[in-house]
Formats: sequence, C-alpha cells, structure tokens
Amino acid sequence: MTLSRDNMDRTRILGHLRMMARIRAFEVEAEAAQKAGHVTGGIHQSIGQEAVAAGVCANLRRDDLLTSNHRGHGHALAKGADAVAMMCELFGKAAGTCQGKGGSMHIADFAAGMLGANGVVGAGITIAVGAAHALRLRGARSIVACLFGDGAVNRGPFLEGLNWAAVHALPVLFVCEDNGFAALTRTSTLTAGPGVGARAESLGVPARAVDGNDVVAVDDLAGELAAEVRAGAGPRLLHARTYRLKGHTTADAGLYRSADEVAAHARDEPIGRCRALLSDLGAAAAALDRIIAEAAAEMAAAAAAAAAAPWPAPALAFTDVQDIGAP
Repeated sequence: MTLSRDNMDRTRILGHLRMMARIRAFEVEAEAAQKAGHVTGGIHQSIGQEAVAAGVCANLRRDDLLTSNHRGHGHALAKGADAVAMMCELFGKAAGTCQGKGGSMHIADFAAGMLGANGVVGAGITIAVGAAHALRLRGARSIVACLFGDGAVNRGPFLEGLNWAAVHALPVLFVCEDNGFAALTRTSTLTAGPGVGARAESLGVPARAVDGNDVVAVDDLAGELAAEVRAGAGPRLLHARTYRLKGHTTADAGLYRSADEVAAHARDEPIGRCRALLSDLGAAAAALDRIIAEAAAEMAAAAAAAAAAPWPAPALAFTDVQDIGAP
C-alpha cells in the first residue's frame, strides 16, 4: 500500500520526526563526548540513516526482539532503550545498559527487547535467527527484527542465517540498511550479482526495496512485512537504501568520497524530508523547531548525567563474564 497525503497520519509522522531528531541528537552528543575525552573507542554514527531505525521499529511491539550492528545507537533508541543508560554505557559508567562493559558497539537492553548491537559484521544475523527459533519453540507470537549493513551480505552469517530462517519459516524481518559502503569501500565494488534482494530471494526469502530516507515509506513497507512475518508467513527482507553523512567512525574524515557527493545526499536526508512533508501537511514551523530543540536538550542532559554518573565498582569486572574454570 502506498500512502497519499490524503490518508497520512500526521501524528504518526510527527512521532517519526521526534524519534529521528532524538537519534541524531544522541549521535551529535556522543561525538562531542568523545572529543572531550569522556568516550574512548570507536563511535559509528548513523547520521543520515535515521529513517530506517524509526520506520522499522515503529512497527515492533515491546515484546518483539531486535538485533543490531556496530552502527546501532539509533536502532536501540527506536526500540525503546533508555537514552541516559545508553550514554552511560558509552562513558563506561555503572549505570550503562551493560554496566559500562559493552560500550558503543555492544549496547543491549533486554527490557526493551534489544538483544544487542555487535561489533562483528553480520554476527547479529545468526543471533536473530537463533532468537526467532527460540520464540518458535516457546510458542510465542513475537517476531525478531534484524538490522545489518550492506557489507554484511558478503559474510557467511548472511547465507547461513537466511537459509535457516527460510527452512524453518522463522519469524524474522531482515533489514539491510544499505548506505553504499562497507567501512571505507563502496559496496558496489565488492558485491557480485544484482545484490541483497536477489540473494535473499534465491534462498526463498521474499525481498522488497524501499527508499530508506523516506520515513513514511519505510514505516509503510516495514509494517506490511512485519505483519506477514507475525502471521506466520516466514522470514522477509527489507532492503532500505540510505546514506551516512559522516565517516565510517568519528575518526574517519571520509576522504574517499567527494564533498559534492556528500552535499548532494545531505539535501536528501531524512529529517529534512520529514520536516518538509509535515510542513506540506500543515504543521507549524515553530512546532517542528520545538521537536528538534527538545531532542537536543534531552541528549545534552543525558550526556551530562553520564559524565556525573559513578564508575563501576572494581569487583564488577568479574561479573557477567564467561567462567572458564580454574587453571
């Protein structure tokens, strides 16, 4: 189903703008905290890709599950993870979602159904499939959403995960968040054949493509596919084309692409497109400005809270880790 302006839900679209503004503000504060020395290690920002997280997760219930990748802050926020706890995790503080042990690339919040981001490319795919099989064995009606980048389709877990999900008709919505790059290299130079959709179809997983910068289109199609998965039709794949406006990490100047290329994509980024749509639908500019400002204030407060939060007790270093036994 394609939505027209006559049947668009302005309240829902305002919610999308609010979520995307929160995601971007979180990423901005995370980078500032790293530059200030509060955060160590790599930060992979999702600035420019916010519509995928917002549009997909708007169709997930609290009891649905989610796996993510190293660029996962937006996914976690959209699934309902707490922003202060997430920021504390980046800062390595005790109040972090993983008591400060996971950091940026391994945020997890089981209470929100967020099974975790993952620094290993493609690793979330097999975790999602395992979780979906567990749901099947338990007779649960929940589904699993699995978000990964286009670089992951060339790794073994993609083939193994989609094959297992298709063979067992598992309740997984696979989402390829295709920003065109595998780290610093254009994915088109690394991926043979017609791409992720064709590979999914070859394994019996129906695939649909969407403009990943159009949050309404993502919401609409993700809703259709999630409903099919929830009804027991087996796995589905959503291929969302988007573009990251920042480097692979905050340390990456992105010199492998031209300023003109980035500027062209910046004119098509999802928050600006959503604002323009809402303006067309009659939303006041002041109200839209207020949404952006509130998101910035929320995340600035989250960063301040994380900076003031206590460090973990040294004894916690030996909890929640694998016990391999005495030597």
